[in-house]
Amino acid sequence: MVFEEMSAAIEFSNVSLEYGLGNELIKVLKCISFSVNSDETVSIVGPSGSGKTSIIMLAAGLEKSTDGSIKIYDQEITNLKENDLSQIRRQNIGIVFQSFYLIPNLTAIENVLLSLEANQKYDLDNEAKELLGEFGLSHRINHLPSELSGGEQQRVAIARALINKPKIILADEPTGNLDGENSKIMMKLLLDYTKKSKTSLVLVTHDTSLAQRCDRIIELNDGNIA
Repeated sequence: MVFEEMSAAIEFSNVSLEYGLGNELIKVLKCISFSVNSDETVSIVGPSGSGKTSIIMLAAGLEKSTDGSIKIYDQEITNLKENDLSQIRRQNIGIVFQSFYLIPNLTAIENVLLSLEANQKYDLDNEAKELLGEFGLSHRINHLPSELSGGEQQRVAIARALINKPKIILADEPTGNLDGENSKIMMKLLLDYTKKSKTSLVLVTHDTSLAQRCDRIIELNDGNIA
């Protein structure tokens, strides 16, 4: 289910997200609306608990909204079955989390190739090597995650998210576990890739300096767009 590029890569219309916690109703997102255009980079900022990560989870179809409409390239995803959502994620969306989530007993290149195999793409070792090379990891492709630094592990995680050439990259605090210098390196890798491949990027970050490197900033506060 690969969609043709249209005016909006992601579109949220009056989206709400609520949780029941005992007798209490937690309103995470409150009727928010925004869109992200094709090949646009957008950062989402706000205090802890404001709903930033929930936007990533909803856009990826990993969570269901309580109300409203979410579209990926004009395709409504809120009521799709899990099989269809999984196909959309595999073929159109790359996700980068704060935690690296690398398979500990697989080498760097094997972790990247695992993403290709999930999408039923095989014999693409050279593409994986080339991408890891672009990220400065040519000499580390056969190393296990435990043999890599935090910055190197996150580069592998980003390569894994990008190897399928997604049209949309969703990044949730991808530099949260890194020092300042490695944060700058990660951000440059992401922005260079999105510019070269004309990919949309939604970046959740608490770092104002990183947020300002995107085309646009969306600020959340208490589940609302400020």
